[in-house]
Amino acid sequence: MDLEQGLTGDAKLVVTNADTAVAYGSGDVAVLATPRIIALCEEATHQALQGRLPDGTTSVGVQVRLDHVMPSAVGAEVVAEAKLEKMAGRKLIFTVAAHEGRCLVAAGRVTRVVVDIEQFLAKTR
Repeated sequence: MDLEQGLTGDAKLVVTNADTAVAYGSGDVAVLATPRIIALCEEATHQALQGRLPDGTTSVGVQVRLDHVMPSAVGAEVVAEAKLEKMAGRKLIFTVAAHEGRCLVAAGRVTRVVVDIEQFLAKTR
């Protein structure tokens, strides 16, 4: 694998009504839903790995630890950044942070595991 510690990726989102806690059923207010910010952080980890894994493999998320510390209104631009901190065999541990401008929205860790796509999909059959 063409991976090294410090590898980074990012993902951007302009919050829409479809991204809110109300739309996700995770709350009663029209602000960025925690499940959506988790997905954005996972997207950033996925972007960090683009073109770097062997053919026939991918990575899947297996653990997320995230503190969502600030609400983001509809129309806000939120940017998630991921940095590969540690590799242990097939396990990849990223630190993640999401910001709205200079304000921290969320921070934590995302762990992914590199898998053979065919073997992984065979488990669903």
